[in-house]
Amino acid sequence: MPKVHVRTYGCQMNERDSEQVVRMFVEGGYTVTADEREADAILINTCSVRDQAEQKALGKMGMLGAKQRWRPHVVYGFMGCMAQSRGEELFAKLPHLDVVVGTQKYHRVFEYVDTILRQRLESRMDNPALALKGTTVCDVAEEEGSQNTIRDHLPKVRQATAFVSIMQGCNMRCTFCIVPDTRGRERSRPISEVVDEVRQLAAGGVKEVTLLGQIVNLYGRTEFPRVGGKSPFVQLLEAVHEVEGIERMRFTSPHPIGYREDLVRAFGELPKLCSHIHFPMQSGSDRILQAMRRPYKTAKFIEICEQMRAVRPDLAITTDIIVGFPGETEEDFQASMAVVERLQFDNAFVFRYSKRRETPAAEMDGQLGEPVKEERNQRLLEVVNRLAIAKNQAVVGTVQRVLCEGPSKTNAARLTGRTSQNRIVVFDGEPERLAGRLVDVAITETTGFTLYGTVL
Repeated sequence: MPKVHVRTYGCQMNERDSEQVVRMFVEGGYTVTADEREADAILINTCSVRDQAEQKALGKMGMLGAKQRWRPHVVYGFMGCMAQSRGEELFAKLPHLDVVVGTQKYHRVFEYVDTILRQRLESRMDNPALALKGTTVCDVAEEEGSQNTIRDHLPKVRQATAFVSIMQGCNMRCTFCIVPDTRGRERSRPISEVVDEVRQLAAGGVKEVTLLGQIVNLYGRTEFPRVGGKSPFVQLLEAVHEVEGIERMRFTSPHPIGYREDLVRAFGELPKLCSHIHFPMQSGSDRILQAMRRPYKTAKFIEICEQMRAVRPDLAITTDIIVGFPGETEEDFQASMAVVERLQFDNAFVFRYSKRRETPAAEMDGQLGEPVKEERNQRLLEVVNRLAIAKNQAVVGTVQRVLCEGPSKTNAARLTGRTSQNRIVVFDGEPERLAGRLVDVAITETTGFTLYGTVL
């Protein structure tokens, strides 16, 4: 029985896409292995949001190629955003590469890889000296309906949470972002199909689902009508909320554009909707937001955050911030610092601006040097970390409702889970009894970013 190894770089959407691919290999008779040394097919699902992610993927594939002579039949493949962006040129960089599959072709990966692998294994049996290279596949074409192909899951024992892809693509064209070119234009799945998927997950014991979309709150805006003053996305939230067995819902990531009163009200009307939102700000400077082609002002972003907290006072808000965008002055940077202090984010992902090829920002005047970007990155992180640590410290001494996800990744002897605010909690207990369950945990201490407690 052949074995497949899949490695994923990037966001939750990439993780979900990889799960779909793995499911197809399992259905095709493969076993999944965490050990790349014993795999007959090795696939890397790539990300293009930052250069570092691309370099990691390229470096990893290069290292794999150096070991190719020991197992010459192995099929190597790139999937995802970098595969979509670079296409055929990847074969020139990595001669051992066999398959390059774009973001609208995940459902074709198994067919391409399995065909090449079987040809090689048959050739090897007929003639061991036969060269096993030569067949390559590059498929980065668009495909209508591809958003409906990410719908299957791998059953897991006592699985507590699952990602559900509700749409693909993005129409926004932020000047720093390559995603519209790698993921295509917005395409949404029907509400009924998403709800059916969630029902199947609930039947398997899943308690929490996270709805995924590049700009998730714009779901269905061009395909489906508003009903009763509610956007298609809020209609979807309400439909998922009614699924028996689902106890928590999350979504990521929304955009201030299209974030209207009906979505704000949902935090007051849908108790299963978790008290956490990841809400990318990118910059606190209106001038930089305009250069980024982010069509909102800082005041509007602040207003939405304050409206959500008025409806759900215990709401935790996390965000993304880019520092060192072309032309960013110290005054612009201070504006971002001021918004962070005002909104008291529960946490933030702070990124140094990274040039992405064929994006407008890469050609802008006023490119900043790495020392400036790094210095601003560290200064902002100090503020973000101070606020995050204080928020976690305030939880010590309280009782939190935690969804137990199973053994901790860093210490398998202990269990881990998340609060409604998405705070990580580590505690002792029996995984057979607690995994997949909501439990009350008395929080006894924090190391700053992780909470520790005792199950009541």
